[in-house]
Amino acid sequence: MVHSRRKKSNNPDCLVDDVKAVLQVYVKQGDHLIVGLSGGVDSIVLLDILSTVSRQMRLALSAAHVNHGISRHSVAWSHFCCRQCYAYGIPVSVRYAKVKNKPGSSLEAVAREKRYGVFSRLPGDYLVLAQHQDDQAETLLLQLLRGAGVRGLSAMPVVRKQTVSAAPSILRPLLNISRADILAYARQRGLDWIHDESNDDCSFNRNFLRHALLPVLNNRYPAYAKTLQRTSQHMAEASQLLDELAEVDAQNCVIAGNLYIPALRKLNRPRAKNLLRYLLHEHNIPLPSTVKLDEILNQLRYAKKDAQLRVTVGDAEVRCFKDYMYILLQQKRSPKHLQRRWQGEPSVRLTELGGVLRFVSVQGQGLSAHKLRQSPVFIKVREGGEYFMPDCKRPRRSLKNLLQEASIPPWQRFALPLLFCGEKLAWVPGIGTDCALQAASGEMGIVPEWRLGNFDFGN
Repeated sequence: MVHSRRKKSNNPDCLVDDVKAVLQVYVKQGDHLIVGLSGGVDSIVLLDILSTVSRQMRLALSAAHVNHGISRHSVAWSHFCCRQCYAYGIPVSVRYAKVKNKPGSSLEAVAREKRYGVFSRLPGDYLVLAQHQDDQAETLLLQLLRGAGVRGLSAMPVVRKQTVSAAPSILRPLLNISRADILAYARQRGLDWIHDESNDDCSFNRNFLRHALLPVLNNRYPAYAKTLQRTSQHMAEASQLLDELAEVDAQNCVIAGNLYIPALRKLNRPRAKNLLRYLLHEHNIPLPSTVKLDEILNQLRYAKKDAQLRVTVGDAEVRCFKDYMYILLQQKRSPKHLQRRWQGEPSVRLTELGGVLRFVSVQGQGLSAHKLRQSPVFIKVREGGEYFMPDCKRPRRSLKNLLQEASIPPWQRFALPLLFCGEKLAWVPGIGTDCALQAASGEMGIVPEWRLGNFDFGN
């Protein structure tokens, strides 16, 4: 399964200069580049080129190979990739990803999702992938046949950030290079590579395009790949303009990160749909089908104020409460019981609730530090029947009524961290501090702050 081409050529190859020119735009001296190495001809050529360019530009270079375990040859391919890297003196890691087919998804798509999940955890500045001009053309056609919009038709960018903030950015320096030029380079250099037999299986849509449709297209339009790449660039520009329009609309329609539905209703339908697509994309949520997006928009535009909209979109939910639309990542059910003792730490990460509780010392504000030391302090969740008195001029009231009056969405009410001093409810996010435990003027106080998400407060 290993292909070898030992044809020597003294002709200089411009691919090295082309890749170097791309890198000079995006990377800087000392950056760490990781080659996504499959062992196919494209990634082997990329590895060969970067082995030269990294020395010229003083870049750190390593490689990562993902073993999906799908093919019976997968172990041999991993060994081949390691031998190639050893020959270049380039560090390589082999990562394993178990691939199980999901109902309604192709094995190809699931493997890609797993692979990018592995890529997101690699330590480095850039993950360098070998997608090229022909891959770009195939991607554009596949998106077109799926009925994708402008964003989908813009295909693959040269550089993009991954959804995980600490992950290396993805860099594709071969997007202007044709498959034919890559193959010619491999033959000139006498490189070895592997052939994945699944690439011949035309039951996969991409392979069908590559082997059945594109050769016919090439006979009539030999420059189709360059032409389609130009189209994808036009679509990328149009997508950027639509995002800029959505940003303008978001300034008038989004308050505290949530969509204000009455303002959305003032937009015409195309602009409203564009804003919804933009907001979902900003939350890293795959765009829904046209039918589902229309369904969401119709419910937002015509639903009554007290309507309980709840629509699943990928791994997220779109929900409404009192004139606002919320985009929520689906999480595990909130625990029915939680008890964590607070012992003075600056912050406590509450994985069960999906956030971090921070404690800030402020004179004359929040909870009395002196009174908190009189009894053990616990972090709990609402279980029902709690009473609270945040206003010293009003009687103690049920927490249920206070949460309703504060317009806290129903799905958040049992997922809030409550602070208890002994048996007494001391603090509730979005409501405040109990009257009896409030810090006096001039007294050192503790102000709790609840933040959803994975925050690092430097403790």
